[in-house]
Amino acid sequence: MNWDFVLSRAEITDTLQASEPVMNSERFAAFYERSARPLWAYLARVSGDPSLADDLMQESYVRFLCASSPCDGEVESRRYLFRIASNLLRDHWRRPGTTSIDDLPENLFVAADTSDQLDSWALLEPAMARMRPRDRQLLWLAHAENYSHSEIAQITGLASPSIRLLLFRARRKIARILKQQTERPNAEDRRER
Repeated sequence: MNWDFVLSRAEITDTLQASEPVMNSERFAAFYERSARPLWAYLARVSGDPSLADDLMQESYVRFLCASSPCDGEVESRRYLFRIASNLLRDHWRRPGTTSIDDLPENLFVAADTSDQLDSWALLEPAMARMRPRDRQLLWLAHAENYSHSEIAQITGLASPSIRLLLFRARRKIARILKQQTERPNAEDRRER
């Protein structure tokens, strides 16, 4: 992507609001390096489609740069970026005539280093694929990104008090699915003997 074009557009927007701080290209490049991989992983995991994750990530950064009120600090900026991405994902799902999220292939962003990580991903991938997109979203934000309940509420737009209950239900659901997955191979092994 041509960042010079995007950054010049963001600087034009920022000059209209002189009181707002401008994110220069060096600060943005550093922010991008730290946040791109986790954002893409979040979008790929929740959407189940790596090419959609690519598109939504690019659009998220463009909207972040063109925002009329940039955030102060790394943590606020990252939270705001995830909020933009979550809203874009929600808009994508609401569009009429699009493919259902359940019909999309579930390809993972896996950069595993050890066999233990590969084993856990092998168990987790089918379990996550069987969950609703919102449940995948909540689990990813809570466990992969380590966001608090209030931060998850800000990112997703859900009510802060409901996050705890929704996460509890999502954890219980994935635990039940994982238990079923591990019981099935054991039952099949017994039948083969």
